[in-house]
Amino acid sequence: MLKSIAVMTSGGDSPGMNAAARAVVRTALYEGVTVWGIHDGYHGLLEENMVKMESKDVGDIIQRGGTFLGTARCARWKTPEGRQLGYKHLIDRDIEGLCVIGGDGSLRGASLLSKETGIPIVGLPGTIDNDVWGSDYTIGCDTAANTIIDAINKLRDTASAHRRVIVLEVMGRNSGWLALISGISGGAEYILVPEAPYDLEAICEDMKKAYEKGKRYILVVVAEGAGSAKEVGDFIAERTQLETRISVLGHIQRGGSPTVIDRVRASQLGEQAALALISGLSNIVFGFSKGHVVSIDLHDSVNNKKKLDPDYLHLSKVLF
Repeated sequence: MLKSIAVMTSGGDSPGMNAAARAVVRTALYEGVTVWGIHDGYHGLLEENMVKMESKDVGDIIQRGGTFLGTARCARWKTPEGRQLGYKHLIDRDIEGLCVIGGDGSLRGASLLSKETGIPIVGLPGTIDNDVWGSDYTIGCDTAANTIIDAINKLRDTASAHRRVIVLEVMGRNSGWLALISGISGGAEYILVPEAPYDLEAICEDMKKAYEKGKRYILVVVAEGAGSAKEVGDFIAERTQLETRISVLGHIQRGGSPTVIDRVRASQLGEQAALALISGLSNIVFGFSKGHVVSIDLHDSVNNKKKLDPDYLHLSKVLF
C-alpha cells in the first residue's frame, strides 16, 4: 500500500479532467492516503509547483471545463535529465506514485518516467480526440462532440437560408474521430478524415448534380488533419461556383462544462486510478470498452495507433 501519491493533468485540456482529478483526490483521502496536486503538468513538476490536497480543494470543480490544476507543454520533459529531475522532486516529498491525466504525448512521457525510474504510474486518457489505443472513450470527447453538434445545428440554419455549401473544420490532427462522429450525428453530406482517402474533384461533381436536383445546402465536416477548411472551401467554390462559406471552430471545442457522460466516466476512471496506484499497481491506463472500465498496458497504449471504427466509416457513406 502506497501512502502518498500525486495527480497531474498534462497536454491539451479536455472537459472532465477536473472530475477525474477530483475523484483521484477524494478516493485517496478516503483510503487514508496523502495526495499531492501538481500544477501545470510536467512543467510544474520540474518547477516544484505542487501542493498537498484536501477534500475542499476539489470542491465546486466537477462542472467546470478546463483543468484547475493547469497544464503546459514542456520540452525539458522530453530529455532524460528533465525526467530525472522530476523524479527527484517526487522523491523529495515522499511521493510514491503518480497519476497522469492526458493524451498520447502525456502518457508517453509517463511511460518513459516509469521505465527509467521504476516509480509506479497510472494513466487516464484525457483528450477530446478519443485517440488513445485500447479505450473506446477518452475524457472530454463527448463534450467536444456535443460542442461541434451545436455548431452544426446553427450552421445548418444559415446554410439552408442561403443555399450555401458550409465547410466546417474541427480538431483532429491525427485522428478523425471527432469529425466522423459529429458528421454522422449532424447529418453532414461529406466527412473528410485523415484515415480515409477522398477525391475532392468527385465530391464537387456530386455537389453540382445535387444542387441541380434541388438541394438547398451541403455540409462538409473536415478534420484538421485531412485538410484546412479554407483550402477545401476555396477548391469547392472554384470548381462548383456554389456559394461556399467556411467555419473553423478551433479551441472552442476544448472548453465548456462537461456533459453527464464525461463527468460520470471521468469520475469512475479517477477512482479506479487512485485505487490501483495505492495498491502498488503500475504501467496501467484505465479506459472504457463496451461500457465497462478496463485496464490497458501503458506501454501498449502509447506504442499502438488507435484506428477509426470501420462501422462508423461505413455508416457515414451509407447515410450520405
